[in-house]
Amino acid sequence: MTTTPSFNSWVICPQPNPQANLRLFCFPYAGGSAAIFRTWPNNLPSNVEVCAVEYPGRGRQIKSPPLTRLESLIEAIAPVLLPYLDKPFAFFGHSMGGLVSFELTHLLRSQYNLTPFHIFISARSAPQLPLTKAPLHVLSDSDLQDELCSLNGTPKAVLENPELMQMFLPILRADFAVLETYIYTQKQPLECPITVFGGLQDQEVSHEALQAWREQTIAGFSLHEFNGDHFFIHSHPELLFKFIYQELQMCKRSW
Repeated sequence: MTTTPSFNSWVICPQPNPQANLRLFCFPYAGGSAAIFRTWPNNLPSNVEVCAVEYPGRGRQIKSPPLTRLESLIEAIAPVLLPYLDKPFAFFGHSMGGLVSFELTHLLRSQYNLTPFHIFISARSAPQLPLTKAPLHVLSDSDLQDELCSLNGTPKAVLENPELMQMFLPILRADFAVLETYIYTQKQPLECPITVFGGLQDQEVSHEALQAWREQTIAGFSLHEFNGDHFFIHSHPELLFKFIYQELQMCKRSW
């Protein structure tokens, strides 16, 4: 019988489930932490163990400096994930997490001959598309804070607390640098299905940018869009869980 590996600061399983026959690894958005996914086990099949990935600079990794390049981030994540890949696994990533999970999948395939059986990408443009906005990681603190207000992803209590913002801005700046210095390199399409989620009122990611993920897999592809902005995972989680649940149950029949 396989068990959940012993504690490490990178991987947090809110409800350890040694009896589970698959693991769903969840990757946060820019500025986010593993805590985003703490209630997810309550909304997914009992055979699924939810494992949230904690980036450096927050949560249990608060003492580690945040990384500013995607290559460095996925090269750090891959080896600590390996002990957890002893059973079927899937990836979910929202926004920045979508890009992290995509590039991590390619790294695992090329270096370890391992592939998730499904990838869920949420609120993230396909990687081959060029950036359309000026970089945020080079903005002054005040301008960056203005951008956060417009994105609607940071609680008002945080935005209005100078001490919290002093802690939060360097983390967010590093995460934006990860995204904005990323250079896409064309690779062979993935062999696992990709399911993409988007918000109909998301001003950051268009329908076309979501649809473009189809090019990244030779397996199944599906796109689901919900009412909500870039952070629809907080405003409309029920539909999101419904589709993830359905896909995981369908995949289970193929093991």
